[in-house]
Amino acid sequence: MKLIIEILLMGLALLLGSYIVPGVHIEGFGNAIIAALLIALANATIGFILRLLTFPINFLTLGLMSFIITVLMILLVSNMMHGFTITGFFAAAFLAIVVAIIKALFGTIAGTDNN
Repeated sequence: MKLIIEILLMGLALLLGSYIVPGVHIEGFGNAIIAALLIALANATIGFILRLLTFPINFLTLGLMSFIITVLMILLVSNMMHGFTITGFFAAAFLAIVVAIIKALFGTIAGTDNN
């Protein structure tokens, strides 16, 4: 149940981020949920492998490489979907920052559940 709620909140964060960030367009909440699911899947598979391979660089750059990998996963999903378009790398980077802030706000509103 928690995974479904996380995906729905990520979809909502992506949809809100598309209204804030110029150069990002999502056609509806359904496409936002599909994009959130694909981003989560890409981060869990390809992103995990890339993070393992780039661990020394990630350590030296204090996590910047991990952020770049997340942006690349967003761009990958944007290229795979028809209802989710991003114009460039900087729009995707700004979207990643905005979505992280929105998800943090959702987390503080919802609180933490230790069960």
